[in-house]
Amino acid sequence: MDAVLFDLDGTILDTNELIIETFLHILKDRTSKPLTREFISANMGLALKDQLRFFTGREDVDDLVPIYREYNIRRHNDLVTAFPHVLEVLAQLKEHGCRIGVVTNKARVTTEMGLRHTGIDAYVDEVLTVDDVRNPKPDPEMIVRMMDKLGTAPERTLMVGDSHYDILAAHRAGVRAVGVAWSLKGTGVLKEHGADWIIEDIRELPKIAGIVSGAGGSL
Repeated sequence: MDAVLFDLDGTILDTNELIIETFLHILKDRTSKPLTREFISANMGLALKDQLRFFTGREDVDDLVPIYREYNIRRHNDLVTAFPHVLEVLAQLKEHGCRIGVVTNKARVTTEMGLRHTGIDAYVDEVLTVDDVRNPKPDPEMIVRMMDKLGTAPERTLMVGDSHYDILAAHRAGVRAVGVAWSLKGTGVLKEHGADWIIEDIRELPKIAGIVSGAGGSL
């Protein structure tokens, strides 16, 4: 593969606790019935405004966005880490000439915070966030634009994600998709939406990308 594209939250960056805690905090007493951790974790992955609309049932959520961002940024560095072995695998991909892109429905300011905080930024060639596109995932726009930036073709590109939105966006862009088994959504959802591989450990990814021998992941 010439390029590997990664979703951020829940894929290479463990922001799960931060996101869940933020939604629980800012939406307390703002929904028709109390939100649970399980409901939030099973339904994460949309752009923030769409996520807030989904959880609250409201169309106008502009008042909630700055509240979310303030709390999320304040708690960010206490709760965010890279998932195990992410840095070593990114280094291995780069060593073998793979271009690395991050495509995320997250805002640029917190995307850059997370990349810097964990050191992932040292391995990333290009980043596209929800602030950079008209149509976020599951629309393919972000992936198509990233391939253009990296100078790669769909058949030479992998998309790695934890959400069915990542899988759908990849396939709509003509790209094969790798789902991660540490997704809070569960592997069943990723398989149902057509993930080409499911990996239990990110160290399986170089095999799928073709930079080491053997077969990685499972169908």
